[in-house]
Amino acid sequence: MAGINKVILIGNLGADPELRYTSGGQAVADLRLATSRRFTGRDGAQQEDTQWHRVVVWGKQAEHCKEYLSKGRQVYVEGRLQTRSWEDRDGNKRWTTEVVAQTVQFLSGGRGGTGTESGGPPPPDDRDAPPDPGDDDIPF
Repeated sequence: MAGINKVILIGNLGADPELRYTSGGQAVADLRLATSRRFTGRDGAQQEDTQWHRVVVWGKQAEHCKEYLSKGRQVYVEGRLQTRSWEDRDGNKRWTTEVVAQTVQFLSGGRGGTGTESGGPPPPDDRDAPPDPGDDDIPF
């Protein structure tokens, strides 16, 4: 039986997108996305809870994010969760969980552009982390 790994977020960028290129020339952008919820606390006061999400965008879609998005812009992101581990330069084991975006829609404000940018599953990133093992190598 197959599982489902799908994330849908609507939030605001906390910083301008960071764009870089892999050694193979593939564009990759990192987005910092804040989602907030408002609720009434036990004391009756209105409260707000903000969660920060790391979003990774690949290919032409990454380049469009860099060109058209900026801090504060509202975006819709659809993708999958991915957790990676690696050893840093000091030999410490590090972990990160991120959303690998398949779809990014620009919702409000910004420097032009209205559109939806979407693409297929991205290749693994060649930063300090090992490549994604793929479904065939998962031990369950």
